[in-house]
Amino acid sequence: MERNTTPLNSVFWISATAVTFLVIWGVVDAVGLSQLANRAYDKVADAFGWFYLISVLVIVLFCAGLAISKYGRIKLGRDDEKPKYSYFAWIGMLFSCGFGAGLVFWGIAEPMNHFAQSPIGAEGLTPEAGRLAMQYSFFNWGVHQWSVFTIVGLSLAYMQFRKKEKGMISDTLDPLIGKQKKMSLRKTINTLAVITTVLGVATSLGMGILQINGGLNYVFQVPQNTTILLVIVLGLLALYLLSTLTGLDKGIKFLSILNMCLAIGMIAVVLFLGPTTFIFEAFALGVGDYVQNFFSMSLGMSPYDGNSWSKAWTVGYWAWVIAWSPFVGAFIARISRGRTIREFVFGVLVVPPFIAVVWIAVFGGTAIHMDLFQGTNIAGAVQQDVTSALFATFGNFPMSTALSVIFLLLIVTFLVTSADSAAFVLAMMTSDGNQNPSNLLKAVWGVLMAAIVAVLINSSGLQGLQTASLIAALPFSIILLLMGVSLLKTIKADERMGFAVEEDGAVYETETMPRKEQKEKAYQLVEARSVVEARPVLPKK
Repeated sequence: MERNTTPLNSVFWISATAVTFLVIWGVVDAVGLSQLANRAYDKVADAFGWFYLISVLVIVLFCAGLAISKYGRIKLGRDDEKPKYSYFAWIGMLFSCGFGAGLVFWGIAEPMNHFAQSPIGAEGLTPEAGRLAMQYSFFNWGVHQWSVFTIVGLSLAYMQFRKKEKGMISDTLDPLIGKQKKMSLRKTINTLAVITTVLGVATSLGMGILQINGGLNYVFQVPQNTTILLVIVLGLLALYLLSTLTGLDKGIKFLSILNMCLAIGMIAVVLFLGPTTFIFEAFALGVGDYVQNFFSMSLGMSPYDGNSWSKAWTVGYWAWVIAWSPFVGAFIARISRGRTIREFVFGVLVVPPFIAVVWIAVFGGTAIHMDLFQGTNIAGAVQQDVTSALFATFGNFPMSTALSVIFLLLIVTFLVTSADSAAFVLAMMTSDGNQNPSNLLKAVWGVLMAAIVAVLINSSGLQGLQTASLIAALPFSIILLLMGVSLLKTIKADERMGFAVEEDGAVYETETMPRKEQKEKAYQLVEARSVVEARPVLPKK
């Protein structure tokens, strides 16, 4: 494996110092940190909730439009390059790092929350509330979330594999800020991306750790307290450090495939043991409601009646995924070389959301059915302790303990996969885009992530985790929009590129012409001169 010889740069030192400062603050004054974070959360959600909603909808439309356009055929790499990973392994890694424990945590908890307290005023615990719960859960875990990952991953992949750049977040903005210019601005952007990523990853890891403790309490009566949570944090730290040090093609790939197999297996089990017909009908109806109300939900603010549901749920979700996006986007870019833009957008924007919708229909639909028709009180259990949703549902199944233990294993593997992928990407982002960062740097970020998770859990629990991601995401949401503009500008500039052919070290350039004619002319030159390579070159200024 190639060793990282890049010295630690200012992006590393500034971002690592900022995260360390937050950790120390949380240890010294947990209450003060929590109070300040909550005040900041309220101000950001009230003032900028509309901006999050509009921004993410614009990104959805941009990604879809780019995929179906003539640019969808462009390869993320050489025109003859093939993908390194099989489609199943690729989707498995996308799913594991992008959703991870978040979907396992909210797959039942969210629809049951909406079932108990309907988003738009329906009476709780009624069939109407159940239908709305599925509709809005599908929406919150659908294409909007993954559009954010898509724009970051696509921009990074194009710049890395098509333009041969390092793959830093600032590199995606070259057409707007100038290549190798404004170094202070570039360092600020890259540092912001690192800090945002750490807080976004901490949110997902923290939710999974809380759920593990909730599951252990529900199944084995293990106490739910700070000491147990810190023990879980340390255990996960050891596991994901071990995984990330084995490298991308071993630990991360293996665990991602294991996650997919376990997830598919659990879906099959619940479909077989649960209300199968109801699940399929709820899935079909929920998809129809989702599609029919796509735009109204996308911009669903409530300025006239003061309903805070959108700010509490959708705005929080969008902020979370924006904070999560530098890591997920960088990881997706890293594993997507050789795929076309259309294939990339379809694989990232459509397939994982489809899996998520199926997951919610199976698990959330089962819980709603039990409360509506079997007299259970899963919604009540969720209102008391949101981490118990999954295990309260399994308590009504045969072999409930075995199912709960398997799901605890699934949560752990999701967390390990997300954390080791994040440590890898953070190390890459703080070593000038090195594709094979050093083990020491990955270990440093692994420890800092665990520390910030422990501090946030100790200071304010789940609310503190969500608050941290919302605040960190605000400035980065602007960068996402600029990424889209920059990517389109780059692709259009490449359309006007000439082609060069190389023979025995001599380079022959064709004239600037439309891309289709470029390729035909280049192939003619290749054939005429028996050259070994035809590659695009920027037009001369």
